[in-house]
Amino acid sequence: MFKRILIANRGEIACRIIKTARRLGIQTVAVYSEADQDALHVEMADEAVPIGLAPASQSYLVIENIIAACRKTRSEAVHPGYGFLSENAAFAQALADARIVFIGPHSGAIAAMGDKIESKKLAAAAGVATVPGFLGTIGDAEQAIRVAEEIGYPVMIKASAGGGGKGMRIAYSRAEVEMGFDRARSEAKSSFGDDRVFVEKFIADPRHIEIQVLGDKHGNLIHLGERECSIQRRNQKIVEEAPSALLDPSTRQKMGRQALALAQAVAYDSAGTVEFVAGQDKSFYFLEMNTRLQVEHPVTELVTGIDIVEQMIRIAAGGKLSLKQNNVRMSGWAVETRIYAEDPARSFMPSIGRLVRYRPPPESGSKDITVRTDTGVREGSEISVFYDPMVAKLITHGPRREDATAAQADALDAFVIEGVRHNISFLSTLMRHERWQAGQLSTALVAEAFPGGFHAAPPQGETAYTVAAVAACIDHVAGERKRRISGQRWGQAVTRERRRTVQLGESEVRLDIARIDASSAAQNAKPRKAAAGSPLDVSALEVRFVEPPARKHVLTSAWRPGDQVWSGTLDGRLIFVQVRPVLNGFELSHRGVETRAFVYTEREAAAARFMPPKKVVDSGKAVRSPMPGLVVSIAVAEGQEVKTGETLAVVEAMKMENVLRADRDGVVHRVHARRGDSVAVDAVILEFE
Repeated sequence: MFKRILIANRGEIACRIIKTARRLGIQTVAVYSEADQDALHVEMADEAVPIGLAPASQSYLVIENIIAACRKTRSEAVHPGYGFLSENAAFAQALADARIVFIGPHSGAIAAMGDKIESKKLAAAAGVATVPGFLGTIGDAEQAIRVAEEIGYPVMIKASAGGGGKGMRIAYSRAEVEMGFDRARSEAKSSFGDDRVFVEKFIADPRHIEIQVLGDKHGNLIHLGERECSIQRRNQKIVEEAPSALLDPSTRQKMGRQALALAQAVAYDSAGTVEFVAGQDKSFYFLEMNTRLQVEHPVTELVTGIDIVEQMIRIAAGGKLSLKQNNVRMSGWAVETRIYAEDPARSFMPSIGRLVRYRPPPESGSKDITVRTDTGVREGSEISVFYDPMVAKLITHGPRREDATAAQADALDAFVIEGVRHNISFLSTLMRHERWQAGQLSTALVAEAFPGGFHAAPPQGETAYTVAAVAACIDHVAGERKRRISGQRWGQAVTRERRRTVQLGESEVRLDIARIDASSAAQNAKPRKAAAGSPLDVSALEVRFVEPPARKHVLTSAWRPGDQVWSGTLDGRLIFVQVRPVLNGFELSHRGVETRAFVYTEREAAAARFMPPKKVVDSGKAVRSPMPGLVVSIAVAEGQEVKTGETLAVVEAMKMENVLRADRDGVVHRVHARRGDSVAVDAVILEFE
């Protein structure tokens, strides 16, 4: 076994690898760019080496710098994680030439599978079903159009060296092929240093299912079952699960056999993933093979009990697989959500800034439910414009799919992030969506479920009653605390009146609240510990709603003012609600609902109804950057007439290019930005007359 390994990556995957290496007694070396000198993976590693400036092209992608760091620290092997150099055959070969072990497959397998065009040819030769398409490099947009029209729309334009949704566009028409070809080539060049693209048929209403394979250097190969990664936006996976609700044992066996046939064809010798696009009828076609550790590997680890990172390290050290195919068992169900620094209400545009609050839910490994968080940040960390915006991966496991989903929903409710926009409410909404809960998935689900974009739902139905009851309890506990303040005249004026009106957005709920005997109710709550170690009091409250249908709830909680999560029980059921104070009220988040709650006495409520709501004024004449980023191009000039839909500018952030188009006809009055400018979110790019 290795004594010291270097991790040629950053963020959560670097931290994930360090944890396994530490358990195996292996020393770790981190590398870091100028932007990452205070990063969590740097602190966790036994040693750390700077390798360059903030842009990945000047640090994490510089092979010479990584090898120099290995020599400096006498590292015997390198784990590349995912992204960056993980699927770069030249990097694997350079390490071999320097007599440093690459913790991954041999360079020949990387080269064969890393080129999506060549990999499809190899897959077809190995008897693996492939998607109809043009298995060759497309030279220009005109050729792409000809190929698309021969295959038939819709088509997928994909970077040959791509991955992670970069350099990928779906086109439904000639015009979309022309635009998508240029954008795909540009993204591919900036992300992978390779602008080759190809075109294949886009399978309508598809599902994305992949098989995890493991191979050693002695010719042994097994697969660890499937993962489903159909929940995507912009071709980027955001929710994954294992196993898949689509597959039956027969289809799983067929898919596994084809994955192993392809792996055998290239003498695969590490962890890898064979990805398939599947129809709702369980037909499936080879998509690509990722010759690296996948982002979503934890769901497979939880259902199989196999540490995939450990297996990669042992294989690289020359060890034989200790498992045979008939030893692999899948137990229960696992769900993973990717928590991104992005704004779902602004078409998921990236968000950057400092994590003012970062409190993941407590991890657990009980008999029935497991909660795991893989992250590379901590409170105070900076989310940079230079790298992928993923903050963490939240993984839950339970006996059944509905158990894992329910645990995921609870964990999302308890996950506190402040300082950047994030997608937690969006993920919570997905966990409640009827198609997700029924397992009726496709890669188009997000677009179909939110055709006008995502906006947090207003509280309604059971969620509204839950949020209103929690708001009343929070206000009651805060009021009691004020009444206990001595020597302050205003403290005596706090009302003890039972009746409350809870304003949730534009709706009102009237209820009565009263403290009840906590001795029996507290059995359902878990009192948290004070600093000295003694348990804090559990508040047991009864809430009776006045309006029909009249209903009563009993709530218990140890919440105290300042806590960011209200955790307690409602009628014996454990729930979590995020709490942020605002002027005269609270901002609450629960099950995808984000709302401001104001709790009034009857007299206060009557006065509040006369307060006019604030209105946001929009001039409509300015085109603003939807995210912080770099201006790639400006397509118009001052005084130019433009039509609806025309391209105005392209802004790049976190490796993704975003095209800003005119939403109306008009004349450009003034251009405020130039190519190469760095712009903040909402910065004015140009104005119309």
